[in-house]
Amino acid sequence: MDLSTTYLGIRLPNPFVAGASPLCDSIDRARELVNAGCSMLTLRSLFEEQLDKEALAHHAAAAAHADSHGEATSYLPEPHGCVFGPDEYLAHLRALKAAVEVPVAASLNGHSRGGWLDYARRIADAGADALEINLYDVVSDPDRDAASVEQEMVDVVGAVAAAIAIPVAVKLSPFYTSLPNLGRRLLQAGAKGLVLFNRFFEPDLDCEALEVETHMMFSTSRELLLRLRWLALLSGKLGCDLAVSGGVHTPRDAVKAVMCGASAVQVVATLVQGGAGQVRDLIDGLAAWLTDNGYESLAQMRGSMDAAHAPDPHAYERVNYVHLLQTWRFA
Repeated sequence: MDLSTTYLGIRLPNPFVAGASPLCDSIDRARELVNAGCSMLTLRSLFEEQLDKEALAHHAAAAAHADSHGEATSYLPEPHGCVFGPDEYLAHLRALKAAVEVPVAASLNGHSRGGWLDYARRIADAGADALEINLYDVVSDPDRDAASVEQEMVDVVGAVAAAIAIPVAVKLSPFYTSLPNLGRRLLQAGAKGLVLFNRFFEPDLDCEALEVETHMMFSTSRELLLRLRWLALLSGKLGCDLAVSGGVHTPRDAVKAVMCGASAVQVVATLVQGGAGQVRDLIDGLAAWLTDNGYESLAQMRGSMDAAHAPDPHAYERVNYVHLLQTWRFA
């Protein structure tokens, strides 16, 4: 079965990509993923706050008063607590490129246009095959309007794409008034593909200690549903390279994502929980499903259920919401 796909202009033997995470912190683990069948690896993200000189200066000043400003410092890790600093990240990227024969993407997580974007050039110079920009921003300032927030994102992508020759993918959240419009503007700015979606790790409360807590929660297949809707809509309307991130745990999950238009399927949680062997299970399961259902290749199936090709494309839009709520009743 031909499972090959093209993502960001890069030909891959299958759609399964190790998503940005600690999975590739170890060269040995990365080799295991490749040997199991991962077609592309993505390094964990470096954050704008790690790279921006002003943020580092702020950290140094805050750390000097850690005892008196505990709340201010508790969520900003000490430099030695980060797995990779900027220089170590580049060294690890070079080492990983030398150790594996599949494409390796780097990842930057930020939200504003600043000096940290110059680091993208260093990533490209270090040999990355692609760069994923994770545009994560929790806007809490009521004076920042939606249009300016989106324009800042477009400016960031434009600046990076103009500075480097390797392809740029943009990892988005679903929380925009017009995601298709924003996606089109990002592509016009120079992005070669979109990744749907980044996962917000929501804060929790310890009511007795009066503290805000954070917990690492892995995705489940249930989270795929939101992604399927927007994969189908963006594939059908923009026709760009799309990757799904979050919610793919089974071969059937992957089938749904590709049907809705995904060119690549990023996996993290299932690999962390089940080990590198899960990749082979996904590949074999996807191939078996295609064979059993009469497909000759992955390309033949891709986008067959997106908004441009589904028998009822309106099911992805408001009409499905109206139908569901107006026909639902107690048993």
